Amino acid sequence: MLKVQNRKMKIQLKNVIFLLLLLKICIIFGQPTTPKKILVIDVGHGGKDSGAIGINGIMEKDVVLQLANEILRLNKGQSNLEIYLTRYSDRLISLTDRTKLAKALKADVFISLHCNHAKNLAATGTEVFVANAALSQNLRQSIYLAHQIHSGITTNLGIKTRGVKFADFQVLRETVALCPSILVELCFLSNWDDAEYLSENSNLKALAFSILNSLIKSPEL
Repeated sequence: MLKVQNRKMKIQLKNVIFLLLLLKICIIFGQPTTPKKILVIDVGHGGKDSGAIGINGIMEKDVVLQLANEILRLNKGQSNLEIYLTRYSDRLISLTDRTKLAKALKADVFISLHCNHAKNLAATGTEVFVANAALSQNLRQSIYLAHQIHSGITTNLGIKTRGVKFADFQVLRETVALCPSILVELCFLSNWDDAEYLSENSNLKALAFSILNSLIKSPEL
């Protein structure tokens, strides 16, 4: 008789545990999900426009496309960001169409990726640009985000800092009214060390991780 009672108690206990787990699942799935923030990554140049050509032969259009694809790969299922690229292959997209895409998607953040080039072969490092526009909430957020991404790259990866600057680039001018927007000049392809750095897949993966990590940690997102 005692064995029967113990067996019944065990069954009842299992049923209670199952119901509690079921209730927990219902609560979790019944809660409204936080909508993902939309990030548009503008992949610079493309097609007949190679952008800067490195001292070692690499092309800006290829470097930034590889970097953008790596950010996409790292982001899969890992953050609250929904990422779109202005180009997914080696094709030329007009500057106007790049900003039109951001507006059509109602982007929460716009980032344009580029590599730098200079006559001075000693020029090196990373700099980030924001729109040279009237102060607004989006511009303030752009400046903050620019500093975050710039600091992540220079501090974590040991790349020389060239600061956060203002510029009248079309892609920034036409998106800052919509959302925080920045343009990242990764390194100088005219500098041998920088060009060699961007030639290594492992370094592009590190850059992608640093940029994505800075975005995920941003309070604006």
